[in-house]
Order: sequence, then C-alpha cells, then structure tokens
Amino acid sequence: MKFLLWIIGLFAAAAALAIVSQNPAYVQLVYPPYRIEVSLTVFVALSLITFVFGYWLVRLISSFLSLPEHVRKYRLGRAQTRSRKLLDDMLGAFFEGRYADAEKAAVRAIKKGETSALHPIIAARSAHELHEFNKRDAYLAAAENSKIGDATMRLMATTKFKLDQHDTNAALDSLRLLHERGVKSHPGILSLELKAQQQAGDWDEVLNLLKQLERHQAIDAEDAAQIRQQAWLKIIRQQKDLAELTACLKHAPAELKRLGKFVAAASAELIRHGGCEQARKMLSDSLNSQWDSELVMLYGDCQTGDLVAQIEQAEKWLKLHDRDAGLLLALGKLCMHQKLWGKAQSYLDASVSLKPDRAAYEALGSLSELLEKPDEAARYYQRAMNFKSNA
Repeated sequence: MKFLLWIIGLFAAAAALAIVSQNPAYVQLVYPPYRIEVSLTVFVALSLITFVFGYWLVRLISSFLSLPEHVRKYRLGRAQTRSRKLLDDMLGAFFEGRYADAEKAAVRAIKKGETSALHPIIAARSAHELHEFNKRDAYLAAAENSKIGDATMRLMATTKFKLDQHDTNAALDSLRLLHERGVKSHPGILSLELKAQQQAGDWDEVLNLLKQLERHQAIDAEDAAQIRQQAWLKIIRQQKDLAELTACLKHAPAELKRLGKFVAAASAELIRHGGCEQARKMLSDSLNSQWDSELVMLYGDCQTGDLVAQIEQAEKWLKLHDRDAGLLLALGKLCMHQKLWGKAQSYLDASVSLKPDRAAYEALGSLSELLEKPDEAARYYQRAMNFKSNA
C-alpha cells in the first residue's frame, strides 16, 4: 500500500513540475533603484529551499541551546539508575537476612549523597540485628530531619529496638513522641504499643489496644484471643481483695469464663481471697459443662459451706470418671476436712495408685499427722519431696 502511494505521489509531482515549467508567469522584486525578475518556478523552488534551510537552522540552534538540559537529564537518569540499584541491593539483602550486606549497601548509598531516611533506617535495623548497637544509634542519629514521614520511620525503628532490648520506658517515650506528632491509629504503631504495654504490665491498656487492632483487622484472631486471655489472667491476679476480684470477674468476657485455664486461675484467686463459695460454683459449672482433670483438683480446695453436698457432687462425678486421679485427690481432701478419715485414706491411696503426685503425697502426710502417725507422715512427706525433685 505504501509503495502504491509513493508511485501516485511521484506521478503527481511530475505532473505538477511539467505544468509549472510551462507556466510563463514570473515574479518581480523591486527595491529602488534595483529590480529583479525571476520565473515563478525558480521563486517557488528558492522559497522551499530557504524554508527548509531555515527550519534546519532553527532546530540546530534550539538543540545547541538545550544541550545543557539534555546533559543534566542524562546525568540525573544515570544517578537514578545507580540509586535504584543500590536500593534494590540494600532491600534485597535486608529481607533475605543478609544484614551485613544490607548495611554496606545502605552506607554506600549514603556516601553517594542519598538523602532519603530509608537508607540510614535500614542500616540501623541491620546493625540492630547484628547486635552492633553503637553503630545502630549512629545511623538513627543520621536519620533525624524535619520531614514527618522520615521522623515516623525513625521513631518506629527506635521503638522496636528498645522493645527488643526490653527497655520499656524508652519505647514508651518514643511512642509518646509519635502521638505528639499526630501519629496514633497507625496499625504498625498500635502493634508496637501493644507489645510495649505488655512489657509494662498495663493490661487494661493492652485490652484497649487489642480492640483497636481488631477494628483495623491488623491482628490474627487466634493471637488476639491468646493475648486477651493473658491480659485477663494478669488482671484478675492483680486484684487486691475479694470485692475487687468479684467486680473484675463480672466484666470478664463470657467466652473466657468457659476456658479451663481462666476458670482455674479465677478459682485459685477466689480461694486465696476467701471466696471459696464463688470458686466452688464456678468450678462446678465449668466441670458440668466440660470435664477437666486439672481443674477438678481445685474443687478439693473449696472447703467451705456444705461439705457434705460437695462430697456428694464429687462422688456423682466419680461414677462417670472413676479413674480420674485429680477427682480422687479432691475427694480425699474434702473427706479429710470433714473428718471422714477412712474415706479420705481410700480416695488418696486410689489417687496415688493411678497417678503419683506431690500434692497427693502431701495430703496423705497431712492425714497421717491428723491420725497421729508421725512416722507414716514423714515417709509421705519424703516421697512428696522426692517427687518434686525428680519432676
């Protein structure tokens, strides 16, 4: 198709040239006292030549004048290419765990005049992983500037470093500076603050941060559940008396109250503060819902109120779990407290036969003391001590 168009164009040019060459017209240029006459064909040809030459000359001058800009762009392009390569090398080494190479690449970039805070931050994080803390702090100092984004990176890195070294107060100071800069609800900062508050033991704030992270969908559900359970276990152990503990347990999430570990901790604290009746009810509800061999041992420590009813309840469970050593131990303790010496001895012996346990041997030693059998008590206590040392 292009060849056909060229042929048509050549024929058209030839026809136009033939017509013009036969044209008798002329052009007269007058500049007194001078007068020039040229044929129209020559004038058109000279005009075209002049136009083409003028256009070429203008382009040449323009290119010459823009040469410095082209050189500047060329140099800038080369510098950007080198910068990208250094950045790729640095980040690649860092995320591959080659921290020494990452640090070297970051230092090369800084020496070549790179002004981004990313390079000293990566150098600092690499030095931190290599436990070269003096170099790390020097890189952090080099990252200080007035740009909001760079300052945020630096403070977040500082917070992480201090948390890794368990310098909780310094980490909280860095987080406070971030808050003062208006950076509060960033998921990354919330995660760092969660770890800082865990180290500081501020479990109420841990629960608050956990809610925010869940709202941002920035934490795994299983991890959140574990942290929530840990926080509540710490909180109930921090209560000073029965009234505070009772009020605290009322606000605990319902799903936690169904977990054996939480029920065990709460029951132990209730017993410690004298709330044996509340502990007994909590243990009974949990055990009736889901049997737990470890949990049932605490039931024997709730020695208050109607002990006969407690023993009857435990004996009902025994029909379903007749080979549960923890339940037999609990029954032995309850019977001993109720002065049912024979039943207590029988249950404790059965517990030891199924699962020798320090607590069972200590209970047998206490029973022997109550029965005024000091030699037998000493033997049981010795077994308890041996069991403890072997464990």
